[in-house]
Amino acid sequence: MTRQPSFAIRLVALAAGVLLSMSAQAALFEDSDARRAILDLRQRLERQGEEIQNVQRTLLQQQNQFEALRTEAARLRGEKEELSQELSKELRRAKEQSQGMEERLKKFEPVAVKVDGIGFMAEPNEIKAYEDALSVFRKGDFVPAAVAFTEFIGRYPSSGYLVPSLFWLGNAQYANRAYAIAIGHFNALLAKAPQHLRAPESMLSVANCQLELKDIKAARKTLADVVKTYPQTEAALAASERLAKLK
Repeated sequence: MTRQPSFAIRLVALAAGVLLSMSAQAALFEDSDARRAILDLRQRLERQGEEIQNVQRTLLQQQNQFEALRTEAARLRGEKEELSQELSKELRRAKEQSQGMEERLKKFEPVAVKVDGIGFMAEPNEIKAYEDALSVFRKGDFVPAAVAFTEFIGRYPSSGYLVPSLFWLGNAQYANRAYAIAIGHFNALLAKAPQHLRAPESMLSVANCQLELKDIKAARKTLADVVKTYPQTEAALAASERLAKLK
């Protein structure tokens, strides 16, 4: 006959089974928590890795943008330098053109001159024409000198050179023995500028032309007018001497 275990033994066995079951469940629970913790950590690491990659991509994009901006800035600096150099060239060219224009304009702008103690403004071409005519006269070429002064007076009737031109024209015509024509120009000078430096000499020249024309009466009157109108002048002294000889 088989002997049945005692109640106490069965109770111990049951308790041991319960303890083993609880220990296995605890181990299972601990393994599950560990796996979950590992999974959570892995997911966090994966998210951080993605974030790091995103940051890296953003940094790379920013670096590319920076390089593009730096390249564009270098290009703009180059263009600025080219434009600056071109502007400098244009400014120099404009300055040279302006200076050249000023030089050309100076050839036409009136300048201050002084003849026989009288100052006035005259154009460069006007000055040259007068001086050229006077140069011909001083060479003793009286015929071309008379032509030159006649042309000058016709070309510049309002010139400050008009009175001296009439004087030199009258003298050139006197030298050419064109006495009547010379008288006309000397009288024109006297009518226009009776107080001019050349007026006394011009009146005396009228008397000389009258003497050459054998018009003694007119010459005597003109010489007297010289003495009366322009006393204390060399022309008046010369007129007095000639009057004495005519008596």
